[in-house]
Amino acid sequence: MRLRFATLIFALALPFFAQAQDEPWPTQTVRLIAASGPGGNPDVLARLLAEKFTNTFSKPFIVENVPGAGGIVAANMVAKSPPDGHVLMFGDSGAMAINPALNPALGYDPIKDFAPITALVSLPTIFSGNPNVPAGTLAEFIALAKANPGKLNYASSGPGTPYHMAGELFKAMAGVDIVHVPYKESSAARTAVIGGQVEMMLDAVTTMAPQATAGKVRALGTSGKARSTVMPAVPTIAEAGVPGYETTIWLGVIAPKGTPAAIVNRLNAEIGRITARPDVRAEWAKQGAVAMTMTPDEFGKYLADDIVKWERVVKVSGAKPDQ
Repeated sequence: MRLRFATLIFALALPFFAQAQDEPWPTQTVRLIAASGPGGNPDVLARLLAEKFTNTFSKPFIVENVPGAGGIVAANMVAKSPPDGHVLMFGDSGAMAINPALNPALGYDPIKDFAPITALVSLPTIFSGNPNVPAGTLAEFIALAKANPGKLNYASSGPGTPYHMAGELFKAMAGVDIVHVPYKESSAARTAVIGGQVEMMLDAVTTMAPQATAGKVRALGTSGKARSTVMPAVPTIAEAGVPGYETTIWLGVIAPKGTPAAIVNRLNAEIGRITARPDVRAEWAKQGAVAMTMTPDEFGKYLADDIVKWERVVKVSGAKPDQ
């Protein structure tokens, strides 16, 4: 009798268990937190996917720009958000790998506090100088910097960003003393270089290549292992005078830790479907971005390995979180 009663209760409960595991998602507007100001790489990618997500999932996906502190502000916000799939972060290697390597006291742990969904793209930076700087090549810029230690400046979108660490690695490997001038957003740093307030910066190829093509800045080198398909005439920094130099930026999608695996996997699959489209890949290729495809587990391992890599770069460069 007891066995029959238990069996009956279990049978009655099965539909409720199934319903709990198949919770509808999304049930409300999904906030895509872009760890940059408008026009930054996380913002551009978030807006590209927001429209497609809205069409696919039949709920609004809105982009919310949260710049500042190299992505730390955005990462802390997302880490403390409910893990229900309605808050996602579009961040880069600065917030998730460089800052943790540079300054462990951030208020969040990139491994323990987040659920990785997928990496999106990787892209090199461009060593961009103001045209009025008397250096037509990277070798000439290095010679100018060595002749004027501490007198030339480079801009970035803030301490701990990929642009900051690309500059610090350049300083260490080229043996030059140039001063870091941090800005809150990459657009402000870019404006300072174009306006001549700062001599140069290492900026993402997607945003700085058009400025170089227009003659507003002078492209002296790209930071990838191979030349950029966007500016094939520009040598790599390694070719142009700093052998062995290589650094790229990656961007990815991350959720708060505890977000249900069903939601993470569904997002991963949908992003994979979108980024596999020839038109999307062609558009990214025009901007010099290379699409990345990873499972959540693969992205988690990639993130852990990247933190270790940047720990080595921090040690070699001597970079500090407040410089």
